[in-house]
Amino acid sequence: MIPFSPPRIDQKIIDEVTKVLQSGWITTGPRTKYFEKELTKYCGNQATLCLNSATAGLEIMLRWFGVKEGDEVILPAYTYCATANVVIHCGATPVFVDVNPHDFNISIANIEKAINSNTKVIMPVDFGGQCCDYDQLNALVIKYKNIFLANTLEQKTLNRILVLSDSAHSFGAWYNGKRAGSLTDVSVFSFHAVKNLTTAEGGAVALNLPEPFDNENVYKSLCVKTLHGQDKDALAKTIKGNWRYDIVEAGYKCNMTDIMAAIGLIELERYDKDTLKVRQNIFEQYDTAFSQYSWAQLPEHKTLIKTSSYHLYALRIKNITEAQRDAIMKEIFDFDVSVNVHFIPVPMMSFYKNMGYDINNYPITFDNYSREISLPVFFDLNDDLIKTVVNAVTASVKKVLG
Repeated sequence: MIPFSPPRIDQKIIDEVTKVLQSGWITTGPRTKYFEKELTKYCGNQATLCLNSATAGLEIMLRWFGVKEGDEVILPAYTYCATANVVIHCGATPVFVDVNPHDFNISIANIEKAINSNTKVIMPVDFGGQCCDYDQLNALVIKYKNIFLANTLEQKTLNRILVLSDSAHSFGAWYNGKRAGSLTDVSVFSFHAVKNLTTAEGGAVALNLPEPFDNENVYKSLCVKTLHGQDKDALAKTIKGNWRYDIVEAGYKCNMTDIMAAIGLIELERYDKDTLKVRQNIFEQYDTAFSQYSWAQLPEHKTLIKTSSYHLYALRIKNITEAQRDAIMKEIFDFDVSVNVHFIPVPMMSFYKNMGYDINNYPITFDNYSREISLPVFFDLNDDLIKTVVNAVTASVKKVLG
């Protein structure tokens, strides 16, 4: 069976994790702090906080900004549930909007229609590793700053809608000469097991807030907020005589461990020269193979101003129904090739349907979803395996569509 997206766990990573286990320091410590600095250097943002998940990062930033009941957060209907769930956790209202037909990303025109005085945050999602249109998005929140109603110190300091990017897929992507993480106010990466760069679980908050914010001070406050509200972490308490600490707020527990950071440091070290090149090659082989078929709609992964992180190869089959897509997937699985769908749109999920959301209000989202099949992309997917995937897909489409 060809798997969908197994992590790359080789001897180099095993050796580094072993070193951590033998060091006596396995929780948040020197490797986590070093990983944060290396991520900041790589992305070109102002400061970076590593956490146990991207979901925790999104929620902690909503809470930091003071998002609460009565507030609205705009996000694409085409995303994973985590993007919406964190809004619910804060008591706010998710406002879903439709996406672009060409790249799955949130439509700027639809965002503009949804903005009102209750809008506190816009959460774009970089689907599949292709960045959203951040120049337009950043200009949009400036355009509507006159209707922004600030209720907290952070909101008054920014004095406009916060752009909080769900960059779970886009670590290493480029937009207009800048890397993901440095494209807007705050970006949140995922380092989950199936992501390009993994720490097993984990994520990072890339802070890039404009003046007069001091991103380093925001980072320090978030360190407190994400460790129970404790004013000293375990590393600080190891200084001789520095054992006493205080709880300054009712914080959360979502710190990254040094075990996770050790994996991440190896992954980061070889990311550009190794991981991204392999993934790009896989995408290009898929493009070459499927471009000869009239039924294939290839994913966008490079434009004049954008270069994807090559996270998901989201193939769409033209002019089919959801049922036909499902039948094609079943046939592909029968060839012992694992495929997936990204994503079942959030308004189609029972919890959100019961809240009154209706997928019929997001026709492009549904159309994209109903025809999408995510193909295997991982480091050890060699040329022969790629051919097996291609043959499985083409044979399955032919069998179902004739």
